[in-house]
Amino acid sequence: MSQVDHIQALLAEQEIFKAPEQVSKQANLKNYEEVYEYSVNENDAFWAEVASRFSWLEPWQKVSSFDGVNHKWFEGAKTNITLNALDRHVASGKKNKLALLWLGEDGSERSVTYGMLLRMVNRLANGLKALGVSKGDRVVIYMPLTIEGVASMLACARIGAVHSVVYAGFAAGALRTRIEDAGAKVVIAGDIGIRRGKAVDLKSIVDAAVAPLDSVEHVVIFFRAEKRPLKEKEVDFADLLKYPATCEAEALEAEHPLYILYTSGTTGKPKGVVHVHGGYMVGTAYHLESFFDLKEDDVFFCMSDIGWVVGHSYITYAPLVGGMTTIFREGAPDTPHPGIIWEIVEKYGVTAMFTAPTAVRMWMRMGADYPANYDLSSLRILACAGEPLNPEAFRWAMKHLTADHGYVMDNWWQTELGGPTLATLVTQEHKPGFVGRPMPGVEICIVNEDGEEMPPNTGGLLALKRPFPHMLRTIYGTPERYEKAWKQLPGYYLTGDIAIFDEAGRFSVLGRADDVLNVAGHRIGTADVESALVAHPAVAEAAVIGIPDEIKGEAIKAFVVLRNGFSAGSDLQKTLTVHVRNELGPIATPQEITFVDGLPKTRSGKIMRRLLKARELGQDPGDLSTLES
Repeated sequence: MSQVDHIQALLAEQEIFKAPEQVSKQANLKNYEEVYEYSVNENDAFWAEVASRFSWLEPWQKVSSFDGVNHKWFEGAKTNITLNALDRHVASGKKNKLALLWLGEDGSERSVTYGMLLRMVNRLANGLKALGVSKGDRVVIYMPLTIEGVASMLACARIGAVHSVVYAGFAAGALRTRIEDAGAKVVIAGDIGIRRGKAVDLKSIVDAAVAPLDSVEHVVIFFRAEKRPLKEKEVDFADLLKYPATCEAEALEAEHPLYILYTSGTTGKPKGVVHVHGGYMVGTAYHLESFFDLKEDDVFFCMSDIGWVVGHSYITYAPLVGGMTTIFREGAPDTPHPGIIWEIVEKYGVTAMFTAPTAVRMWMRMGADYPANYDLSSLRILACAGEPLNPEAFRWAMKHLTADHGYVMDNWWQTELGGPTLATLVTQEHKPGFVGRPMPGVEICIVNEDGEEMPPNTGGLLALKRPFPHMLRTIYGTPERYEKAWKQLPGYYLTGDIAIFDEAGRFSVLGRADDVLNVAGHRIGTADVESALVAHPAVAEAAVIGIPDEIKGEAIKAFVVLRNGFSAGSDLQKTLTVHVRNELGPIATPQEITFVDGLPKTRSGKIMRRLLKARELGQDPGDLSTLES
């Protein structure tokens, strides 16, 4: 289906869904239209009211400033996100409230209260100080999805260090690149992760990544398997937990960086997205209440990882700032059996879940019998994000997962944006294929390549008209990459996505406008995969595209031109697949590799990936006037 056909099919959609009355009646945000109008017409006043709910060590002198590119929020204020995530709850009598419940594939579980977590974070913070980590230093975290991983993030924030979590599954080369770019002096890493009942060796990846880096002063190892003798520079994570359990939070400017999170761009170098303590705290916590509709007694199950922005915003920070109880789980969602997620919902009385359309499609493929075997009546909210939620998956989830007791809620945002930006609330109708309307505080539109705003039912570039508090501040080390998104069409921030909106103001995000793949909700630069392929001695050139995949949404297909002296064949296909996996990790592994004699290019030498994709999918390739003859 061409993009035009896809748009027409979306616009022709007539079926509308509503949340059950008992769900919509108890919504936190009932008067969307009124709140939204206030949020855009009195933007500073709106965000000031939201921010007033949190603890500040010093008040702000100015709510916001924006020069057309760079923006600041709550200027002059001082705080620390951990004061709001931990201290204020302990001080208000919630010391013994369950903060985090961790689950393992083998059925094991661990839990920490707010009081316990505060003490753990303080010990780690003091331990990091003893290693010489101080305000402004960068710390890379390469940890499995564990309570210790979350605590490591919070400990860095506690002392004003800037953490950069790298997904524990990326290969040594990808980890090294991020350590170098961040200029990290300390790496906190696990020895193993657990996936599908097997131990995944993380320690050897860390060793390979750090070996050539003199800049790394210490490597803190969180041992889960049998302890090994420590090497030079290595520190046992357990020893950091022996430090005193009292550590005063560093008083930080609201604009002080909280973390750097790397995400793929259209060039070979990943982008280090920078989020800050003040605005990020205010915005992400607000949307936990407004979009996710969470109440104080909710049990929230977030099916993400701390290596991704969802794990930052909605495992670690916003739920703790909001004083919630959050469940997270290490391992595969179909292990040890296909009904494990529904077993968890029933056992713990989960009231709200955050997952990806990839998971919904997987559950569809496995069949409705699995959720039917469990009592899911507690599940009020099933939120999906990471990629477009296709209408078939939405309808299936509404029928088999939330039924008459809950609502499936779509939302769209990016690593750069920190939290829900477009969404369908529990009080709003859902039109399949459309993610929803702009959240309060968000002004968004569709523009063409000349910067002209487009009318309803017309596709174009999805653009923001103003920043909001939880939006990125810059790209670490290369601010011009951030600035380009505002300067390309002055007055607009280009998100890099293509979208449409209908007469009711509902948006549908159609996909990336650039060459970034979206595999199971994870953005992977085409240049990253191509560079990995070309690094193999058999490969002269390579181009990769995304192709539709029933489960992942998009899978990677590679077209490879071999060097002289090498012959195409299945053995070489397997070799190259393993090579990319070792270079970039399992997520970036091509599903298919095709050997070709040459690649279509423009006269300036750029590879025309859209032509490859059009040929692959039987679509109209569009204008080929620049194609090299």
